[in-house]
Parts: sequence; C-alpha cells; structure tokens
Amino acid sequence: MTASIDHSMSNLVSVEPGAIREATPEGSVIQYSDYELDTSSEFAGGVAWIEGEYVPASEARISIFDTGFGHSDLTYTVPHVWHGNIFRLGDHLDRLLDGARRLYLDPGYTKEELADVVKKCVSLSQLRESFVNITITRGFGQRRGEKDLSKLTHQVYIYAIPYLWAFPPDEQIFGTSVIVPRHVRRASRSTIDPTIKNYQWGDLTAASFEAKERGARSAILLDADNCVAEGPGFNVVLVKDGELFSPSRNALPGITRKTVFELADVMGVPATLRDVTSRELYEADELMAVTTAGGVTPIIELDGEPQSGGKPGPLTTEIRDRFWALMDEPSDLIEAIQY
Repeated sequence: MTASIDHSMSNLVSVEPGAIREATPEGSVIQYSDYELDTSSEFAGGVAWIEGEYVPASEARISIFDTGFGHSDLTYTVPHVWHGNIFRLGDHLDRLLDGARRLYLDPGYTKEELADVVKKCVSLSQLRESFVNITITRGFGQRRGEKDLSKLTHQVYIYAIPYLWAFPPDEQIFGTSVIVPRHVRRASRSTIDPTIKNYQWGDLTAASFEAKERGARSAILLDADNCVAEGPGFNVVLVKDGELFSPSRNALPGITRKTVFELADVMGVPATLRDVTSRELYEADELMAVTTAGGVTPIIELDGEPQSGGKPGPLTTEIRDRFWALMDEPSDLIEAIQY
C-alpha cells in the first residue's frame, strides 16, 4: 500500500482508498501497528459522530445550512492515535474549549463527555493509527438559512479516520522542501485570531498552490510585518546556535510544538517563543515543521536552496525520534484506547 506524494496533490497525504497504512522507511522510528481490520463491522476503518449518532465515515454528512460550512463559524482540533494510544487528548480539548468560549460557542458537552465520544469513535473504527477531528460549529436553526445567531443550535462533529500526513513518513525521516510565498501573506492577527484553530484557510491554500507550482512540498508564510507566521497546518521551529525558537505571533499555539519545547527542556536546550524575522528564517542552522499530521519533519530545502546542508540537522533528528518514542512510553501524555 503506497501513498501519492505528487506535489500537485492535496496538502494532506492519504493512503490509498480502503488502506490503513502508508509505506514507511524500513527501520525508521515511524512504523505502523501490525493488525487487520474486522471488516464485518460497518465502522471498520473510519467512524463519525454527527448529531449524537455514530455512523460509518463513508456515510458522514452535515447540513449545508450549518454556519460552520457557510461562514467557517467554528473551531476545531486534531489529536492523533498512534500504536493504539491517543496523544495529549486533554490538551487538545482544553485548547478547543478555550477557543469555543472565546467565539461564544457552546458545545453542550463537557470535556469528559467529548473525550468519551472521541475514544469510542477510535474504538469502533479499530484503527491503531488514526487522525481524529473534533469540530464545534455555530450550527443551524429550525428555519433553513436562519440568520439570527441566537436561534442556532451549536453542533459537534467528531471523526476518526486512517492517519493523515502533512508530510509523508519518508520526508519526516529524510527531509522535506518548503518555499516562502511571494504572492500571499498570512492573514493579519487583528482580522483572524490565529490562536483559535479555524478553517479560514484562504491564505494557507494559496500558499500551498504556490508551493506546488514551485516544486516544493509546502510553504512558510510571513505576515505583513515580514515576520515568520506558520505553514498550512504546521508550526515552524528554528534552530540557531544550539537554541530553539518559534514565532509567537500569527501562529497557532500548537500541541506538537508544545511537545517539542518540552523535549528541548529535558534535553537542556533553550526554547523560546518570540517574533522571528524573515532574515532569521534564512539564516537558521536547522528548520523543522511540527504538526499533529506528521510529527516533527526536517526542512532540508528552502526556496530551492539546501537548508542545514541538505540533510536533517542533529537537533531536529533527536527531537523527531524522541517525539515518536513518546507514543509508546507510559505517561500522562497518552491513553490507551480500549478496542
């Protein structure tokens, strides 16, 4: 089972239809569980929870009148499952519910109730490696197209599907390529709050297309002040003189980035959130893209030029390997799914 990594395709790389694994480099730190789905279950391979009911992922549908669809009036988060363990679900739900509160969204469920639904979706799907999405929308009203926000019933949508990769496994091991877009900047933080995860991806999508046109996997966007922001679905972490730093503005407070900083602390490596200039981006010793949909990926090419000697840097490599080790180490960060 192989995956398409054609740079003209979607920003997320998925396994072939019906497959649950993507090819990984032999002997690498990224290896799938060895198991088979019981296909006698209609939920095998993917489950969604919509309007309080569990349905096979292939049958998942939402109302076209939901303002989450019509106005991107929502927030969401994406935890992942690896080797049957869900990673930092509590942190994901805390960030999700904080964003919902700030957007005046009421999911109607407690953190614990949402966690139970998430884990049941994964359990029903049987997936040991899964991409899990939890979305809270403003919802819809009894009248089609209702515009009175006070008359809308907020909705929660959850699904568990085979693991999706922003950067496929071979690129996580051997490195990936990015560009800095020439034709688009990250939306202003005074317009869209980047600390609340959302689907307003106009600038990120434009940057993704420019990356494909220029022969790169993805893009790192700058903001209007020429400071580094983030990429389509990932945070950027720089290494310079043995220290880590990452943009504090126009960037989501990523759970994977939080993990990277915690690993750096254990390793005795200073890590700082601050404004990062475009000059610092180009002068970095190492660059990494960090995201739930792909862990820690070394960036070895920037704007067509080799980065960190055209190979993964030593700090990036160590952090990447420690990150994947966390998926199996007993700790408060993981919780085993009961299948």
